[in-house]
Amino acid sequence: MPVDFSDILVVGVSSRALFDLEKENEIFEKQGIEGFRKYQQENEDVPLKFGTAFYLVQRLLDLNLQASKRIVEVVVMSRNSPETGVRMLNSIEKHGLDITRIALSGGEPLAPYIDAFDIDLFLSKDEKDVQAVIDSKVSAAATIYAPPASFNSDDKKVKIAFDADAVLFSEESEHRYKTEGMDAFHKYESEHTDDPLKEGPFAKLLIKLSKIQEHLPTRIELSSLRLAIVTARNAPSHMRVIKTLRKWGVYVDEAYFLGGLPKDKVLSAFGAHIFFDDQEAHLTSASKVVPSGRVPYSTDSVMNSVE
Repeated sequence: MPVDFSDILVVGVSSRALFDLEKENEIFEKQGIEGFRKYQQENEDVPLKFGTAFYLVQRLLDLNLQASKRIVEVVVMSRNSPETGVRMLNSIEKHGLDITRIALSGGEPLAPYIDAFDIDLFLSKDEKDVQAVIDSKVSAAATIYAPPASFNSDDKKVKIAFDADAVLFSEESEHRYKTEGMDAFHKYESEHTDDPLKEGPFAKLLIKLSKIQEHLPTRIELSSLRLAIVTARNAPSHMRVIKTLRKWGVYVDEAYFLGGLPKDKVLSAFGAHIFFDDQEAHLTSASKVVPSGRVPYSTDSVMNSVE
């Protein structure tokens, strides 16, 4: 009988996003597949260290222990072959991750398998795979940055932070700001405060996250899954964001309208297990304090010419 994933969050995470495989990747680039295969086989019983997305995945899977039903599935996706992927599989077991679905593509791109596994969010270090997923509009996707030097992982809640424009919402407003200026942007947003913003690449993910909160034991204000918006927007453009979320039927725990201030200190205070943004300028500093991922513009986006 087919599994109904309509109210289950499915996260696809690459092996390099889940575990620290930078040394192994360097061996592959310098010594080729033979050197890589030999190294992995010699170290099959050596657990891999945590990668950028490890704590996010761990905390998301922990939600299943609290919920009235299974609400999170994680699929580990790797270009390893079954042979070279044994060390990764051993590490999943040794770190106690409740992961049963694995995709080992033997060197082939992973993007074509996103729809097959019903993925809602794809996290990877491979920019080409992430770009292909964004262009397909099948799933939310982000390129994962290197892990922060230090990150407090003790918080048992799952904390996910999003930028607003070009992430949760369409790039329309951001394009207006960058091409017409701040005054024109605020004027338009004020005049259209009751018109919902169009959905961006992470809109459906946010809606799914809000939906699975309903299966957790506490009321939504005390949920162990906390969602935040951290945006450069400020008054008067903030009201359109709030009203759009209301019309989507989405509850967001926290929102920070920074008016151009740096985001890193707010994200650190929030304790985000992951932060999604479209702009390198914000992510350079943010990724030093919290795990972060860049959401690329689609290949045909007008923002590519602006950037």
